Amino acid sequence: MNILQLLQTCLRSILRNRMRSLLTSLGVIIGVGSVIIMVALGEGSQRAIEARITAMGTNLLQIFPWRSVSRRGQGMSVRISAFTKKDIQKLRDESTFASAISGIVQSSANVIGTEGNAQVNIQGVDPDFFIARNWNVNEGYAFNEEDMMYRSRVAVLGRTTAKNLFGSASSALGQQIRINSNYFNVIGLLESKGAGFSGYDEDDIVIVPIDTAMTRLSNTSNINTIIMSVVSKEYMEAAQKETEQILREARKIAEGAASDFDIMNQAAMIDMASATSKTLTTLLAAIAGVSLLVGGIGIMNIMLVSVTERTREIGIRMAVGGRKRDILFQFLTESVILSLMGGLLGIGLAFLMCRIMTMTGIPTAINPLIVAGSTLFAALVGVVFGYYPALKAARLYPIDALRYE
Repeated sequence: MNILQLLQTCLRSILRNRMRSLLTSLGVIIGVGSVIIMVALGEGSQRAIEARITAMGTNLLQIFPWRSVSRRGQGMSVRISAFTKKDIQKLRDESTFASAISGIVQSSANVIGTEGNAQVNIQGVDPDFFIARNWNVNEGYAFNEEDMMYRSRVAVLGRTTAKNLFGSASSALGQQIRINSNYFNVIGLLESKGAGFSGYDEDDIVIVPIDTAMTRLSNTSNINTIIMSVVSKEYMEAAQKETEQILREARKIAEGAASDFDIMNQAAMIDMASATSKTLTTLLAAIAGVSLLVGGIGIMNIMLVSVTERTREIGIRMAVGGRKRDILFQFLTESVILSLMGGLLGIGLAFLMCRIMTMTGIPTAINPLIVAGSTLFAALVGVVFGYYPALKAARLYPIDALRYE
C-alpha cells in the first residue's frame, strides 16, 4: 500500500464517524490550545512589564536615600539621608558612564487651572530629567539652564493634569496654573506615558525647575531622588558600582560602613521581571500540557475500540495479502491524523482566544516556536498513544480475525 492509498483509507475511516473522531481529538484540541494561550499570556505580560520598566527611562539608575525610623515615647520620627546639589555635581564631574543626571524634589499640592483643580504630583527636576527619563515634550518646549538660573516659574504638564485643569490638553499651553500662592506659566506638554510600573497614572504630573521647586514650593535644599541615564546597557553594572563609590566619597562614608542610599538598576529589574515571568509561563504551560496527555489517552482508548470493531476488516485485509506492517501503519496513521487534526483545531482556537483577549486589553504574544512545537508534540502524542492499538491490530491472526463476530 503506497502512502496516498494509506492516507485515503485512513481519512475514509475517520470521516465515517465524524462526531466520534471530533470528540476523540477534543483532548488534544484543548491541550494544544491551552499551551499556546498560556504561553501567549505569559509572554504578553512579560513584554508589558518590560515596556513599563523601560518607559521609566533609558538605561536608568535610580538612587534613593535611606529612611531611618526611630521611636521616642509614643511618637515616631523619620530621618531621611537626603541628597544635595553637591552630590549631583560630583556625579556630573566624575561619572564616566552617565549620559544625563537629574535630581528630583517631589511634593504634592492642589493645583488650580482655569477649568478645575486637582491634587497633583509635582516634581522639581533638572533639564537632563527629560533625557534620562526618555520623556519628550511634544507640544511647546522644556525649560533650560537659564530657567534654572533665574528660578523661573515655568511648568511642563502631563496630559492628564492638563485635561483636568483646562478641559483639554491642547488648551493648557500658554495658560497659568496656581500652586499654593505661586503662578506658573505652562510652557510645554509631555507625551503620554499611561500607567507606570507601579500602576499610577504617569501623565498626572507637573514638572518645574528644581531650583524653583526648592525655593518657591518646598523651601528645602534636600533632594529626594537622583536619576542617571547610562550611555549603554552593557555598562549598567559598572556604572552602578562607580556611582556608589562617588556618592560614598561625596557623603564622607567611612570604608566598611554601610551606604546611606540605595541604587535601583533598571536592567536588573527587567531581568528579574523576565525571569519571574518565564518561570510562571513554564509552569502554566506544563499544567496545560497535562491535558495533551489526557487527550493522548483518549485517542488510545478509541483506537483500541476501533481495532475491536474492525477485527473482521483486518482479517480480510490480511487474507488478500495485507502485511502486518501495512496494518500497523494504517492504524498508526489514523492515530496521528486524529492527533494532528486536534492540534490544528487547537491552534485555531488559541489564535481566536488571543485575539479576543487582546481586544479586551489583556496583553498576549503568540510565539511561533510554541505553535510549531505544540503541533509536533501533538503528532508525537498520536504516535506514542496510537502505537499499542496499531500493534495489537497487526498481531491479529487472519483466521481468528475472519471468524470474529
